[in-house]
Amino acid sequence: MHKAKCIWDAKSVLGESPLWIEAEQALYWVDVKAPAIHRYTPSSKNKSSWPLKEYIGCLVRRENGDFLAALQSGFVNIKFGPPGKMPTIVPIFNPEEDMPNNRFNDGKLDATGRFIAGTMDNLEEDTSGTWWQLDLDNHVRKLDEGYKVTNGPAFDAARNRIYLTDSAAQTIFTADYTYAGTIKNRQVFLQFGDGDGYPDGMTTDKGGNLWVAFWDGHCIRKFSPEGKKVLDIAMPVPRPTSLAFNKEKTMLYITSASIGLNKDELKKAPLSGGLFTLNLQVN
Repeated sequence: MHKAKCIWDAKSVLGESPLWIEAEQALYWVDVKAPAIHRYTPSSKNKSSWPLKEYIGCLVRRENGDFLAALQSGFVNIKFGPPGKMPTIVPIFNPEEDMPNNRFNDGKLDATGRFIAGTMDNLEEDTSGTWWQLDLDNHVRKLDEGYKVTNGPAFDAARNRIYLTDSAAQTIFTADYTYAGTIKNRQVFLQFGDGDGYPDGMTTDKGGNLWVAFWDGHCIRKFSPEGKKVLDIAMPVPRPTSLAFNKEKTMLYITSASIGLNKDELKKAPLSGGLFTLNLQVN
């Protein structure tokens, strides 16, 4: 039986964007609304944090070692200094400078190093969310629009497939993702309803299976490339938000949130906002 273990009781407001860095043997993740960037080193159990001045949606690292992030003010380069100190922020481009009520949310790199990140209405009222792509030359283009709460993306390179989620609509879409970095033939992959929770962050494994965190679903779920549910793994918190594998795909790191939970809910789930691991080699 798979069971998640809390490795950092961080009490984060909105933990998100777990990112395994093989070169450092460490996991980075963010607290969107603290806001902050965190790093956890499993071998030493070392915990480090860097405060920020504005909301951060997601963090990625390119092959050249550069860290990029999608902040409320747009795409930026992040240069880390000592933990506890503000990192140096170098602006790249803000594609929604004229939309002050929007902010960036989830995002990842594709196989070529393009940064795909989605925006959303910070109040979660308007369908003003858009998926943007930052190319290697820092050119920005629009991929898709009409989302309320963007989450993902996830990629299945073997099938030339991208997954994009609108959490508010409880919908995971799939589309063809071309070598040129464009999407076409978008369609509904999975639709959820009452009692399912809201599909949030997601990732794929070696077999192309889709792993999804379910906000208010108290669980993470694994789906086959054909959309069949393979696993349903209970979490000790109601709001798991996103997940990422280590290089070997044997360990899953899971972020969570405490935002919006009342005192009774937090009493029942005191680890809300924590960082968790799931060892997939242990049954």
